[in-house]
Amino acid sequence: MPKFQEILLLVGQLNYTWTNTESLLIHMIAGLAKVDKETAIVIFLTLNTTRARLDLVERLAKMQKTTAECRNDVLDATRRLSDLSKLRNKYNHCIYSFDPDSGQGLTQLMRIFDSKDDVKYGKVEALDNLEMARIKESIRSLIELNHRLWDITEKYNFPR
Repeated sequence: MPKFQEILLLVGQLNYTWTNTESLLIHMIAGLAKVDKETAIVIFLTLNTTRARLDLVERLAKMQKTTAECRNDVLDATRRLSDLSKLRNKYNHCIYSFDPDSGQGLTQLMRIFDSKDDVKYGKVEALDNLEMARIKESIRSLIELNHRLWDITEKYNFPR
């Protein structure tokens, strides 16, 4: 079983990799909106959620002035980032608990699930080796996507 320190280090790496990759949306905004990087930074920081930033980039990519090839490249990248956000959100919006003896980690999701007759909340899941492998795979995928976003920036001569 993974230990407390291992889990925290891996979640920290996930957050670092995520933030580094999400910030590359600045270049997508600058290139697609045809503004300088400083203006794109202001726009990026004004939109305070990943979903809002992705929506903006996707909408800019779908505009008629964007070539089909560029549109496809950008939309592929934003869809991948959106998919990867699910695991990242899980680990940023949960409570962690650890058994002091075994070191076994658990997450408790801070989300309400409504059904017809019931309300459930706080789904508890183990932070086991399988879950650790999922986090490592997500980090690897984010690194690949980071390189892809840089490739798009270069290919379409977006402001750096």
